[in-house]
Amino acid sequence: MTETVVRVSGLRCSYGDFDAVRGVDLDVRRGELFALLGTNGAGKTTTMETIEGHRPASGGSVRVLGHDPHRDRHKVRSRCGIMLQDSGFAGDLTVLETARLWQRMVERASDVDAALERIGLAHRRDVRVKQLSGGEKRRLDLALATLGGPEVLFLDEPTTGLDPESRETTWQLVRELLAQGTTVLLTTHYLEEAERLADRLAIMHEGRLAVAGSLVDVLDRERARISFDLPAGVGDALPDVGELDRDAIGEGRVHIRTRDLQADLSAVLRWAEHHTVRLTRFRAQHASLDEVFRDVVNGTREVTVAA
Repeated sequence: MTETVVRVSGLRCSYGDFDAVRGVDLDVRRGELFALLGTNGAGKTTTMETIEGHRPASGGSVRVLGHDPHRDRHKVRSRCGIMLQDSGFAGDLTVLETARLWQRMVERASDVDAALERIGLAHRRDVRVKQLSGGEKRRLDLALATLGGPEVLFLDEPTTGLDPESRETTWQLVRELLAQGTTVLLTTHYLEEAERLADRLAIMHEGRLAVAGSLVDVLDRERARISFDLPAGVGDALPDVGELDRDAIGEGRVHIRTRDLQADLSAVLRWAEHHTVRLTRFRAQHASLDEVFRDVVNGTREVTVAA
């Protein structure tokens, strides 16, 4: 059985009378990347802060590497790396001074020069932190969070403010850490980031998990789409497959939603051949995480939580 290194059971977090997190259950397995997504105000930041040990749970339990991350902080912190949304560095220190200061606070053996080189900041080592761009500060955050190769790495919005090239560099570093056995719990607003990196994911909404499971499982529960311009001369003799959007037909388009894309796509192509028509603006695609997320936001998706 795959070892669970983060276990959250019935987590509740309250601010006075307001329940920000309302009974969250999730497990993160060793060596995987788990992405925690959420709508604005969904409670994902509060959930992450509690798992990281920055605040106690109001109810339920949290275990990281077998320990309560808040009560047993000294047993957990030495084995974890944390990249916050804003680390609050001292602006007058240089990049190298900041990294060396951080190095002294990390119990794990670490190589500062290698860390800065890996994240593309070696050439900025003598620049004061306050002179760095927003993207460079995020890269410095990541370099320090990964010093010494932590067993568990918490990444809170790691690529916010990064240009596309820096984002790809960050993703590559995360993949390398995963290949080395690091467990990663990630929050992000970039759905593409979750699709590219996550083994499993969850979407929070109004303090609860609305969706959870592997990316494949989550997307398999959604219907795929086939669309094309309505060919002239076919009348009502449209393909008898999937679910047809009748409103779109009035606008000159055919939209079909299907749970068996391969079979229904083949049927549509046979239909086009039978009627001797060419399908223009023809598209066939699986469901996307963006669709799942929008369904959660709009309240049109039932809760589906998988192992």
